[in-house]
Amino acid sequence: MFDFLTLDDVDVKEKTVFLRVDINSPLDPASKRILDDSRIKATEATLKDLKEAKTVIGAHQSRPGKYDFTNLEAHTRVIQMYHNGKVKFVEDIDGQKAQNAIKALKPGEVLVLNNLRMHKDENLDAPPEKLAETGLVKTLAPFFDLCVNDAFAAAHRGSASLTAFGEVMPMVAGKLMEKELSALNKVIYNPPRPTVYLLGGAKVDDRLPVINRVLKDKIADHILIGGLIRDSFHMASGAMPDRFAMLKEEDKKLVNEAGAILKKYKKNIELPIDVALDTKGGRIEVLTSQITDETNIYDIGLNTVAKFSKFIREAGTVVAEGPLGMFERRGFDVGTKELLRVMSEANGYTVVGGGHMGGLASMLGIDDKMKHVSTGGGAMLSLLAGEELPVIEAMAKAKKKWGKTP
Repeated sequence: MFDFLTLDDVDVKEKTVFLRVDINSPLDPASKRILDDSRIKATEATLKDLKEAKTVIGAHQSRPGKYDFTNLEAHTRVIQMYHNGKVKFVEDIDGQKAQNAIKALKPGEVLVLNNLRMHKDENLDAPPEKLAETGLVKTLAPFFDLCVNDAFAAAHRGSASLTAFGEVMPMVAGKLMEKELSALNKVIYNPPRPTVYLLGGAKVDDRLPVINRVLKDKIADHILIGGLIRDSFHMASGAMPDRFAMLKEEDKKLVNEAGAILKKYKKNIELPIDVALDTKGGRIEVLTSQITDETNIYDIGLNTVAKFSKFIREAGTVVAEGPLGMFERRGFDVGTKELLRVMSEANGYTVVGGGHMGGLASMLGIDDKMKHVSTGGGAMLSLLAGEELPVIEAMAKAKKKWGKTP
């Protein structure tokens, strides 16, 4: 359980508030147009609660060196689209332009600072008390009465704007942060049974700790596996020996970890019984017993979809994170989309992880049929794996340090 303050615990009227959000969004490589604004839209509940405050938004977009590392002008226009209030953008972070814009704010107005990762201090890795000594925090902190942390999708990060402001002023959770953590609390502590985890995606090293933790602590009853994790478990069960031999040492280690999990929790883990291959541009389905070292798997097969669907329909709780196949390619999005549709019709408590799965649910028009669609992928996985999240620790520390002020 979590021990921090929320917006309900503080009075924000006429206060100047630093609102840290995560509106990091996928951008079109050519036009830099925002392709999915769900994280931006999700900030509105907190902004409504801050309607009597002077609100300064801090956020990031991508990181230095990447094609989608841009300013937040387009993000500001989207915030304005959803928010019934005055929203302005300043192409500055802690310089004189930003300081003047903050001073000029009136209650009910919102100011968006530029991409925080354009500031060198935001890219430092250090404990909160050290980050509180950076120029970024020392310069901006005197302008604020309160920090509201709503950046759940970045809660597993420890940068200055995420953790250090709680060292120098009260910090509370925003509405989105509260909603996200409440939903995930429900699937971790006494979830309705049986509890089913549908796990796919490409990052095997992110998923294995989740599988191990939820089975070890008896949080999950069944794990349904697809995506690239499937390859690791198939190799662990003896398939594709030549491919295993060609893996890098760190990837062999992951396969061995999958093997240890499979040996210990075999009755709880469900692997695909058939898969879809790309043969001369077409979808061909084969049994997993027919997989060879040369097989390029692009999706789970329809028999596996039917098998996994039964588990989902009978579940009391379903947690889905990561696509089951190469959903970007036409014809190989079948498994992911069909299982999302089954989840949307299920009676259990359904939670979909952020990123690709959440985006697909939105694209299919079924996101509102899920009990909760998270804005976070990595943060959600870290929490489910039992890891300490720096932002949650910072909010708990701020409660002890500052109490219910202001």
